[in-house]
Amino acid sequence: MTAQSDQIERQSGIAMWRQIADAIRAGLSGPLVDADGKLPPEKALAERFGVNRHTVRAAIKALAHEGAVQSHQGRGTFVRRKPRLTYRIGQRTRFSEGLEGQAANRGAELLDHGREPATADIARALDIATGAPVIRLESLGLADGMPVSRATSWFDAGRFGAIADIFARSRSVTRALAQLGVTDYVRAWTRIEARHGTADDLDHLRLSPGAIVLVAEAVNADMDGRPVQYSLSRFAADRVSLQVDGG
Repeated sequence: MTAQSDQIERQSGIAMWRQIADAIRAGLSGPLVDADGKLPPEKALAERFGVNRHTVRAAIKALAHEGAVQSHQGRGTFVRRKPRLTYRIGQRTRFSEGLEGQAANRGAELLDHGREPATADIARALDIATGAPVIRLESLGLADGMPVSRATSWFDAGRFGAIADIFARSRSVTRALAQLGVTDYVRAWTRIEARHGTADDLDHLRLSPGAIVLVAEAVNADMDGRPVQYSLSRFAADRVSLQVDGG
C-alpha cells in the first residue's frame, strides 16, 4: 500500500468511493493529471489508493456527474477545464446579470412552489405577521445548461399571489415582479455562509455527497423600502465564487 492510499480511511464511516472522489478532485489542478489534463488509468488509481477498480470507477462516475471530468472512450478521462464563474452581488442583484459575460445562456426554471404560513424568520424578513400566507418558489439557476444555483424564495401572498404562475412562464423573478407592479427593486441585505449541501442540493446541482455549497441569504426591497423577496440561494462552491460589490 502506497503513502497515497493512507488518505483512505476504511473505518471512517465515509464511503471509500466518496473519499477517492474527494482526493481526485483535490488533485485535478496538481500533479495527479498530466499536461493534457488526463487522469491516470483506473488500474493506476486503484493501486495508488489501495482499492479495487470498481471503487475507482464509482468515484470517476461521480466526478463526471458533477461536470469535473469527462471520459472519452479509447482516450481516457480528462479534466473539464472550465473557469469558475463569478456571481456578483450588488445593489441590484439579478441572476442573469450576475453572470453576464461568463455564460452565453443564463436562466432559471421552476422546480416547485406552494402557499404556506410564514415562519417567524420569514415573517421578520418580509415585515409581515407570523403565520401570514406566503408563496414559496423553488428554482434552479442554469449557465450554459449547467446548474449553478438552487434558490428558495418567499413572497407575501397578499401582494404577489400570482407570482408562481408568472415565474413559470417568464423564468425570471424580475419579470414576474414587474408584471405584479414592482418595476425596480434593490438588495436590502445579504448574508453568506458555506455549508454541506443537502440531499436536494446534491441532486439538483449534480454534486457528490459531502460537497460544499455557498448559501446567500438575502432580502430584496422595492423602491419604497418594502421587502418583496426573502431568499436562500445555494451555489455550487466548485463552480461559482460570490463577489460582493460596494453599494
